[in-house]
Amino acid sequence: MKLATYKDGSRDGQLVVVSRDLSTAHYATGIATKLQQVLDDWNFLSPQLHDLYVTLNQGKARHAFPFDPAMCMAPLPRAYQWADGSAYLNHVELVRAARHSEVPATFYSDPLMYQGGSDDFIGPRDDVVVPSEDFGIDFEAEIAVVTGDVSMGCTPEQALDGIRLVMLVNDVSLRNLIPNELAKGFGFFQSKPATAFSPVAVTPDELGDAWQGGRLHLTLQSTWNGRKVGMCDAGPEMTFHFGQLIAHIGKTRNVRAGSIVG
Repeated sequence: MKLATYKDGSRDGQLVVVSRDLSTAHYATGIATKLQQVLDDWNFLSPQLHDLYVTLNQGKARHAFPFDPAMCMAPLPRAYQWADGSAYLNHVELVRAARHSEVPATFYSDPLMYQGGSDDFIGPRDDVVVPSEDFGIDFEAEIAVVTGDVSMGCTPEQALDGIRLVMLVNDVSLRNLIPNELAKGFGFFQSKPATAFSPVAVTPDELGDAWQGGRLHLTLQSTWNGRKVGMCDAGPEMTFHFGQLIAHIGKTRNVRAGSIVG
């Protein structure tokens, strides 16, 4: 399935089902109005959404309308948790080199992760507002998953079963604020403003063979104001797969439905 959240003037928007070719959509009203409702009761509600998805793809949905990404909020406009891990160690090496610091050996066996703000996400076509360019605005193209309930102490393999949806992310960093924040020894806060997400979130089965062992084996293209700046193969270089990242969170606590892991 492909799911999105349309703007309706409220904080959490309206859940819509989107066709496979991204051409049409249909409100999920009558099944669920918010994506979080579906995540909380996945086994009961997702089959009903899938039936609507099939009907939409067949061109038989009575109230279908053209899908417009500009109408989308983040699929989950606010979430119970947003945990971002450095799963691509080549990225960590580049960032560390820019700061003239070494990559600790433990980073290659123990994921680096921080907890970002999840109360105010940005839609895919919304402006990214930062108070000053002097803060050193940077962006990072990422992949994220949305989980169901995953129990504390889960193995990486068990954690993979808790993945419900896959999304793309534009994670904004304020590079000039990061050094002073990290020097405090308490991690990122002001240096990580609101995060933007793709118009749709998809179930892993939509990705076919590209979804293997908790990794997305596709090319992620990123652009800045229309200029191509990156063509990254997201699969092979991912040191820690999503099951490992989720299990890292679940070492000492439960991971609840609606958690986003980047």
